[in-house]
Amino acid sequence: MKQIQYIGLGLFLTGLAIFISLIFLGKYELSQDVFDEVVTNKGIKSELFINDMNTNVVGNEFSNPFSFSSKVTTALESANTTHKENSEWDKVIWTKPHSFSYELAKSSGNGIIKDNKMLFWILTFGLGILGALLFIIPQVVTLGRPGIKNNGIYHHASTSRGWIGWFVFIFLVSFYVLLYFYPDFIVNWTYIVDPFSMALSGNLASQWFLYGFLYSTVMTVMAVRMYIKYRHNKYQILRTTSVLFFQIVFAFLIPEILVRFEKPWYDFKNAFPLDYDFFFSWNLNQLIESGGFGLFILVWGIVLTVVVVPVMVYFFGKRWYCSWVCGCGGLAETLGDPYRQLSDKSLKAWQLERWLVHGVLVFALVMTGFTLYSYFSGADAVLGIKTQTIQDIYGFLIGAIFAGVIGTGFYPIFGNRVWCRFGCPLAAYLGFVQRFKSRFRITTNGGQCISCGNCSTYCEQGIDVRAYAQKGENIIRSSCVGCGICAAVCPRGVLKLENGPENGRINPTEILLGNDVDLMDLLNQK
Repeated sequence: MKQIQYIGLGLFLTGLAIFISLIFLGKYELSQDVFDEVVTNKGIKSELFINDMNTNVVGNEFSNPFSFSSKVTTALESANTTHKENSEWDKVIWTKPHSFSYELAKSSGNGIIKDNKMLFWILTFGLGILGALLFIIPQVVTLGRPGIKNNGIYHHASTSRGWIGWFVFIFLVSFYVLLYFYPDFIVNWTYIVDPFSMALSGNLASQWFLYGFLYSTVMTVMAVRMYIKYRHNKYQILRTTSVLFFQIVFAFLIPEILVRFEKPWYDFKNAFPLDYDFFFSWNLNQLIESGGFGLFILVWGIVLTVVVVPVMVYFFGKRWYCSWVCGCGGLAETLGDPYRQLSDKSLKAWQLERWLVHGVLVFALVMTGFTLYSYFSGADAVLGIKTQTIQDIYGFLIGAIFAGVIGTGFYPIFGNRVWCRFGCPLAAYLGFVQRFKSRFRITTNGGQCISCGNCSTYCEQGIDVRAYAQKGENIIRSSCVGCGICAAVCPRGVLKLENGPENGRINPTEILLGNDVDLMDLLNQK
């Protein structure tokens, strides 16, 4: 079995190496017809930009996306600078430089990758999937009998911030930086998933289709690992199946199929304020212009946030969303499972968590208030602050840097729920309801606790579960996502996830220590 795992690891690393190398391959030559079509469709009026592109880009062949991007972005930024200095605002091209370069590169690429998309999909995704499964599936035998299998987790370079963990960290962060800020560098990656995008939506793949496809693929493969590792726990099997279903069907397949039928792309499980741009003017206009279906989405999005979310949290806790439905939580629970023990359990981390996650929620609500005021009033600023500016700041800092680069990229260093703990505004909203008005709690049997510390070690939210278990006190923390891993790794069955009556849900237990009281006075009182 070990030999099979080594072969699988080799295949996976080979697929990963080919995947990375695709960035540096291919040729790009922008034709005059394609450029003229883009200029017409976008209504570009800048003669400076058009002349620069015709001179330095159109008809010239580039051997890699970096040199092509450099010429396009330089031409765009140079023209915009001149037009802004001359107050020629109608000639400014407001599209982000690298996003504009991506559109041109997508239509300009040629060579072996574009001509052999499925072959390179097999050499990248295919080898990666096959190799990962060959490494994971033999664990049914190598891990031994079903049960808690966490031996040596702090002695392995991949799960204890060792060199493998740092390599994964660098790769994930680099991937997200390219995805969000330099999509024109990864055009070749989008080519290899074009056939799947065409089959679903009828369009060529964008960087976001690539991300959705890769996201769903990684979750599926790592879900197999979850099934094997936690096969002794029915709760984990059901939870993994649920979150995988909602990611693949609701977050990936349905939105893409909607596009094929000329409907708005929409993830029906994505609730505000996690879906922070739901109330942006462009989205509201798109939904209204889409007729009855668009209005249904608008009404559903509001009802989901105002009614469905709090009601479900009341009956089942925030776990119904964070651990059973949410795509962010789904990736954290599958790809991030090997890193859950790395979450910071210190008091300072908890204090930072409270201020930061609630600060992001306030930021999201203020931004949305500004947005709705501007939408209905027609004003572009509120209290002297431009609505577009605050939207751009939120989208960059929270939507891209925090949710993407940090939220996932930092798994191998800070644990798998960095985004959920410190940045997700929806988690903060759910937490409020769970803490003060919910039937959910994790009950503990202090008499059975042997203080092994497994529960606290593997709590991805940084909760000191053992401290509650030792006192026999219910766990009702607003940050708890009800993943149930604490119960799954407990060797004594001390912990149990329950939905019960509100009365008695909060049961703080005072533990008297020898240095807290005068024991003789306490004895005399009795």
